[in-house]
Amino acid sequence: MSAGAWNIPELEAYQSGRCLIRIPCEQDVPFTNRVRALVDTVEFQRLQYISQLGLVSRVYPGATHNRFEHALGVYHNAVRYLSHLGQNGRFREICNQRDAELLLATALLHDLGHWPFCHPIEDMNLGNIPDHEEFAREYLLGSTELNAVLKSVWNIDPEDVLDILVYREKGNTRDLLRSILSGPIDIDKMDYLDRDSLHAGVPYGRNFDRNRLINSLTVNEAGNGLAITSKGKTAAELMVFARYVMFSEVYWHHAVRSATTMFARAFYEMRHQIDLPAFFRQRESESIAMLRRISQGTPSSSLIEGIFGSSRRLFKRVGEYSAGDDPEIYCLLAHRPYHELIDLMNRLQQELVSSIKGDQRSIQVLIDSPPPRREVEFRIDVLFEKEKSFRSLTSVSPVVEALAHRQFDDYVKKVRIFAAPNLAKSVKQKDLANILQKIS
Repeated sequence: MSAGAWNIPELEAYQSGRCLIRIPCEQDVPFTNRVRALVDTVEFQRLQYISQLGLVSRVYPGATHNRFEHALGVYHNAVRYLSHLGQNGRFREICNQRDAELLLATALLHDLGHWPFCHPIEDMNLGNIPDHEEFAREYLLGSTELNAVLKSVWNIDPEDVLDILVYREKGNTRDLLRSILSGPIDIDKMDYLDRDSLHAGVPYGRNFDRNRLINSLTVNEAGNGLAITSKGKTAAELMVFARYVMFSEVYWHHAVRSATTMFARAFYEMRHQIDLPAFFRQRESESIAMLRRISQGTPSSSLIEGIFGSSRRLFKRVGEYSAGDDPEIYCLLAHRPYHELIDLMNRLQQELVSSIKGDQRSIQVLIDSPPPRREVEFRIDVLFEKEKSFRSLTSVSPVVEALAHRQFDDYVKKVRIFAAPNLAKSVKQKDLANILQKIS
């Protein structure tokens, strides 16, 4: 029995080369009638107007691609994964054709709940703001065009899509599908590392062998997640390194984090004046216009205008502390709740600005700290076929042990202090360290 015996139109289109659309970089994505039906819904079309990387484009000008393109790429990876895994007897015992079709639909819809600048807002954990996966609920379960298409065209219960996105029902089949969508070697990561690297104009996320990795995929010993054969070990190591470098050089680049921290502080200060239900449903350009309007005449104006105004004025880095080089200060500030960081920002600004007799009314000092929520560690097993045994990738790879098994966040997500350009000229890092120890 082959994957084709499943009689899944998207796999047949992929294998035959018919019904394809082209997305960067030279990807031919199967675009069947039922895929088109989902893509053409108003709920999916909104992803065209939400950028994939948000504020990264303030540093990497080409990184303006959207979640619409990314969603098609993730769905394409799901087709490729299923085309390979469909040849695996154990996979077919756990997942039937309906499960495979559920994965295809969920892959296409996995970012459905994203709103403009979603991740910086989620990282603050403000309490009254849902995770984007939960926010997808109303599009999936409400009286929407998307809900109707899933039921009538795909014969899929939208509740099942939500169950993959928001963990509810435990079981080998659902856990295996979740590991394909969100695990160490998942279809999401496989796309965004490549696509973000392409649009940012850097090579870091593209230097691993995707075909080799996909062709090494298998089912783990427990039957509830992906594993790789030993043939994919080197490709997996390179993927780990690609992820590490993309975080350190793009996602957590100091200037990207300056813009992100400015945005987060401004949103926090204005959150009670923002119509959140409307904000979540807006196009990114509309949300920027709303924030600029609300911030006028407030201390947040310089932050919002510095990011989105006609003159780009990002705060300057005046202090940087890593877990390895500056463990004392790092531990004082890393992973703290955002409301505690706000208090520390205010006290730090009071100390710094009073020493140079500056203006205390505007926001001039910001602390960027790794949020409490950490990245998922890279844990996956390797099947050594001759011995018919599974071993963890970390146990057979010093590269993965160093970059993924230990806390990933502590290596790539540094604590940084940013100051308004005029104030930054007067701040000395040695004095800053002393003040931080004093106020923490």
